[in-house]
Amino acid sequence: MEYQYPEHMRAHELDKGLVVNILKGAIATSDRVLTVSEGYAYEITTPEGGKGMEDLLLSRKHNLDGIANGIDMDEWNPEADPDCAAPYSVVDLGGKLECKRALQKELGLPVRDDVPLMGFIGRLDWQKGPDLLQAALHDMMREDVQVVMLGSGLPELEDFMRWAEQTYKDKFRGWVGFSVPMAHRITAGCDILLMPSRFEPCGLNQLYAMRYGTLPIAHATGGLKDTITAHNSFGDVEKVLSGTADLQAGEGVGTGWLFNDMNSDALMWAIRSACDVYRNDPKMWRAMQTQAMTQDLSWDAAGLKWEQIFEWAKIDKPWCQ
Repeated sequence: MEYQYPEHMRAHELDKGLVVNILKGAIATSDRVLTVSEGYAYEITTPEGGKGMEDLLLSRKHNLDGIANGIDMDEWNPEADPDCAAPYSVVDLGGKLECKRALQKELGLPVRDDVPLMGFIGRLDWQKGPDLLQAALHDMMREDVQVVMLGSGLPELEDFMRWAEQTYKDKFRGWVGFSVPMAHRITAGCDILLMPSRFEPCGLNQLYAMRYGTLPIAHATGGLKDTITAHNSFGDVEKVLSGTADLQAGEGVGTGWLFNDMNSDALMWAIRSACDVYRNDPKMWRAMQTQAMTQDLSWDAAGLKWEQIFEWAKIDKPWCQ
């Protein structure tokens, strides 16, 4: 199962970059090939996503499937989260406002209900896109918003977070490192979650956020575009709030915002769009929270899809005999 590494990826002593690639062997011989979202299943059949194995993956496209991850609905439960200031549910979101106020107070930010509080949780590396937030920071700070970032990684991005906190003391907080309880408090207390990932096979933070009624803004890639329904200003707010909307017929209002181009202008478009709804259309915002929180994000839903793949695998002839 010889594999040729491109020159820029060679970090070993073999002159030609030739190795035995176990993943390639598995893809070539497995009855079914699965990854963690439909979008990523497509992306890995392209040169940008396949990283040299796109032709092999494309040859298996009829046996290649993507199933988005589920989440632990007990660990991530706004009705009974011990790390958060107050419980809340889709029926009564009063506790979410208490969580926001508590988070602002803990971080030393002005306690304001009217300002959109945005959070980022993730590794500080190229994949997760925190450098895009760095590039857009000055434009973000011109808006009436508050931002908190939690993560660790590249030293230059950790230094950026420290610098931003000192420069924008009333608007920005950077937590260098990682804390599970703080991740829960940010997820519950923020109004918006920022996920500017360059690529994301599935992603979990957007699922946690929607479970908590925190609407995500994300780059339209991989599992992010599969799991986030883009805001629909023409959706039927009343039907969503009453639980009678036919989402398949386009009556939904969406669960977040997606931007296509990986640049600060596209990110700022999404941020301004989200802030406009937050400030000027609270009923639409509430409907989006309702649609986000009432989704089935459990492993039960994902498990049914996995079982279907197993059934197909048993029906098909073995790929390698």
